[in-house]
Amino acid sequence: MKVALVSSEVAPFAKTGGLADVAGALPKALKQTGCDIKVFMPKYSTIDESKFELHYEYSIGEMPVRVGGIPRPVHIQQSTLPGSTVDIYFIDCPHFFDRGKIYTADWDEDERFILFNKAVIETLQRLQWSPDVVHCNDWPTALIPLLLKDNYNWDSMFGKTASIMSIHNIGYQGLFPLETLSRAELRPELFYPGGPLEFNGAVCFLKAGILFSEIISTVSETYAKEILTPEYGAGMDAVLGSREADLSGVLNGIDVDEWNPQTDKHLPHKYSMKNMEGKNKNKEYLLEHTGLQSRNDVPLIGIISRMVAQKGFDLIAESVHELMGMDAQWIILGTGEERFENLFRAIGQSLSHKAWAYIGFNNDLAHLIEGGADMFLMPSLYEPCGLNQMYSLRYGTVPIARKTGGLADTVQDWHEYLSQGSEVGDGFSFNDATGFALSSTVRRAIETFKDKKVWQKIQANGMQRDFSWTASAKKYVTLYENAMAKRHA
Repeated sequence: MKVALVSSEVAPFAKTGGLADVAGALPKALKQTGCDIKVFMPKYSTIDESKFELHYEYSIGEMPVRVGGIPRPVHIQQSTLPGSTVDIYFIDCPHFFDRGKIYTADWDEDERFILFNKAVIETLQRLQWSPDVVHCNDWPTALIPLLLKDNYNWDSMFGKTASIMSIHNIGYQGLFPLETLSRAELRPELFYPGGPLEFNGAVCFLKAGILFSEIISTVSETYAKEILTPEYGAGMDAVLGSREADLSGVLNGIDVDEWNPQTDKHLPHKYSMKNMEGKNKNKEYLLEHTGLQSRNDVPLIGIISRMVAQKGFDLIAESVHELMGMDAQWIILGTGEERFENLFRAIGQSLSHKAWAYIGFNNDLAHLIEGGADMFLMPSLYEPCGLNQMYSLRYGTVPIARKTGGLADTVQDWHEYLSQGSEVGDGFSFNDATGFALSSTVRRAIETFKDKKVWQKIQANGMQRDFSWTASAKKYVTLYENAMAKRHA
């Protein structure tokens, strides 16, 4: 099976969030299942060509790609995903991608990704490589299913090519003015109230991807159900409802080489489920280097997050006095809205004996928090998948999470399962998006922490879970097969 995976960001080349992690890891796992896979992304100026050994694709040379009636010169650079033999092709057009960042607020943001979508298709033509499936990811790639069926339907090499549209966050939809139709050379008759390209009066890339692809997927089973509702669908619930039979959720995996407490190069002390002494030493190291009191009798609770309302920071702010009054210590790493940054700066200063905050991002510290904290807090209002709760489970750092999206699919509440006669729980979760529900659940976790035998059981349950990409890749192969069958039919 030949698969072209297309993404606006791919780790480690360019990243703003979880999409890049998926696009960097899934192709490697698909390759191991036997897929013939190629990856496509823009060549941003921030990508270090020498570090990643990019080389010019002379077999293609300069390729004119028309946007808004103007042919833009495009070149292709090629490399491989680190640690694999998967080919990755970079769409190199400095006019659009030499901007110092992945996404912009520039007036021509639509043109940037129109070019990217068209250039991917025209690169496939010049490579004479006809994919069975094109796997598109989020709005920056969402015109491809339409373009294949309309603008490029004259080319028989795409006659049986199926499309799958993966939604990583329904809140980002690619909304642009009416002029976008002519810039992309899309037929104007596709744009009318309620039509396949129209959404709230704007041209909508994501809607096109949803309606013209064979299969739609998202990044957890629960999120696939949630986005069919007005509460979580960001206005797109009715559109998705029309394709409900073709919508599936596949939980993201994690990079089990990068996130492994037995080999993690960022941890001063390695450890495993059979020998947790290293985790205790990491906690001591973390407390010492953050100036917190050395206390092993109370839990150290970690937070690594964007400090925004979506991540549940309103809930934290609402219950902060109660949370900080509990017998626990806190380490917070992140950046975001000024009001939340200021809140945690103030907490770190006024409660320096029990709370410490780092405003910014630090990868070494992120690993150290996972390796040294006892608990990890993720009270998100919505979370399509989430990765940190899976890192935490793998590191024996017990997650406390709101039961939404991927958090609901991965965190098994200890007391909920215990009430059913099962001791498989590996975390603590709550339903209501309120400060009271959050603080009550944190208090429940702190009380449970006092029983060391039970706590070790909860840690072991989480550390035994398999969150590698292997299982997810097999599910994607099934979706690809379904898409191909639907396309051929």
